[in-house]
Amino acid sequence: MHRSEDRLNITPQLLLKAYSCGLFPMAESADDPEVFWVEPEVRGVIPLELFHIPKSLAKTCRQNRFDIRFDSAFSAVIDGCAEPGPGRNKTWINRTIRRLYIQLHELGHAHSVEAWRDDELVGGLYGVSLRGAFFGESMFSRERDASKVCLVHLVRRLRQRGYVLLDTQFTTDHLKRFGAVDIPKETYDSLLNEAMMVETVFA
Repeated sequence: MHRSEDRLNITPQLLLKAYSCGLFPMAESADDPEVFWVEPEVRGVIPLELFHIPKSLAKTCRQNRFDIRFDSAFSAVIDGCAEPGPGRNKTWINRTIRRLYIQLHELGHAHSVEAWRDDELVGGLYGVSLRGAFFGESMFSRERDASKVCLVHLVRRLRQRGYVLLDTQFTTDHLKRFGAVDIPKETYDSLLNEAMMVETVFA
């Protein structure tokens, strides 16, 4: 892992180049000014053609419990993802990372999917779009199933727009319910190279 401090002025362009090479940034905590590059030997992905919606979640989706929006409150979604939550007492989203992803959003490369109820943001997720790949970064819920419904809508849009890779970076038991799998770095690099040859438009 390569570490760099905010003063080295990581740019959005450098960040996109890193994603295209299989790297992504993290920080130890919100208060740590350093950012380090991560390139896992085992990578988590959700094969778009194998995406699975659990029955209970499918029922929730049919109920239209949430108003789903795209890119209407990007910075608020990042802030929601940085909040402490069940099983998460601290965040890796520091000031540098927040700045970089807001800049990527302004450039049209970072997007949010949001769940709203009565004009209140109750869940969401965000990630980076680069050619035929979408790199999921983080998600949060203030209401049951809110972020899960956002994931369903994200996958629907990625399929519609011709994306070929949904990168989750790592897998969790939560993501495995949707079909997430671990693949070796060599397989991931091949999928990433294919995705970089695909033209897509997220918005």
